[in-house]
Amino acid sequence: MAHTQENSAELIARVRRIAGQVSAIERGLERGASCGEVLHLVAAVRGAVNGLLDEIIVDHLDQHVAKAGLDDAERLRASEDLKAIIRRYSK
Repeated sequence: MAHTQENSAELIARVRRIAGQVSAIERGLERGASCGEVLHLVAAVRGAVNGLLDEIIVDHLDQHVAKAGLDDAERLRASEDLKAIIRRYSK
């Protein structure tokens, strides 16, 4: 996926922020944070991961499904990949 390589610095920055949020959950659990605080931290991570997933899905659609000049086989392969990801994600 060339488009993820083109945006790799931005994507890596997002992943590092998510890693920091996950570390905050760990620290909260270690220090005995309240259930509410831990739930807020987990919800923040979930939102960040969802945002990252959304960005990559949109890029995938733009570059591998909707882009002009792609042949039918390329579009089909890309749409099948996307279907598999969505099915896995929605479980």
